[in-house]
Amino acid sequence: MSYETILYHEDGPVGTITLNRPDDGNMFTAKTCIEVRDCIEAIRGETRTRVVVLTGAGDRFFCIGGRKEGLEDTRLYAGTLPTLDMYEALDRLQKPVIASVNGYAVGGGNVLQMMCDMTIAKESAIFRQVGPMMGSFDAGYGTWYLEDLVGKKKAKEMWYCNQKLTAREALAIGLVNRVVPDDELPARTREFALEVAERGSFALASVKAAFNARHGGVSGLARMAHDLLLRAYLDSDESKELGDAFRNRRTPDPDKFGH
Repeated sequence: MSYETILYHEDGPVGTITLNRPDDGNMFTAKTCIEVRDCIEAIRGETRTRVVVLTGAGDRFFCIGGRKEGLEDTRLYAGTLPTLDMYEALDRLQKPVIASVNGYAVGGGNVLQMMCDMTIAKESAIFRQVGPMMGSFDAGYGTWYLEDLVGKKKAKEMWYCNQKLTAREALAIGLVNRVVPDDELPARTREFALEVAERGSFALASVKAAFNARHGGVSGLARMAHDLLLRAYLDSDESKELGDAFRNRRTPDPDKFGH
């Protein structure tokens, strides 16, 4: 796969998406959002990759938010950064996604790491929400998911006061899962990803869908029912007997599945 603002490579069961705008804080643009979304959709449709890592290029920034680069100057939807397309693709992907935070995760960048299933960060990483002090906000995933992670009071403090959090502070409040020495981040990220990749993929997909069903409304419930439960049901004796009876225009035999 070839992209302009992200890099993607596979290494065994681990696929890594790298935001590749280090001179601009790895900020995401409309092109980046669409490229990440399309990359995630491609990963969804293949079996090689069992775990996805999301990180930033360089050693200073994970991501410091988004920029309305390349968009029309309009208040209509064409002028809106397609950030949600990227967030939702990460959330919907049935495979675990690990954020490897290699520097500043600020604004939309902090929301981006929250959208991942788990986060590993280097010691010098910084986490921050800055919207209300710079004329923006993320009243959606950025508030709901943050509240789920750190609690309502702390989430409001982060949004109202916009303080910087060190990686250790982020770990203490549940914003991230693991913190490692700066020079060990790539190796420890891979260890983390391989640890997850050893687990049952169907079980992991089921667990992720169950988490998503809680806040996904009908979409989350449908993903549980369609993507996972229905697949299991289709392999059951009941489903096979009913399907065979329907195809052969006969009455199904409950004794074949009624135990």
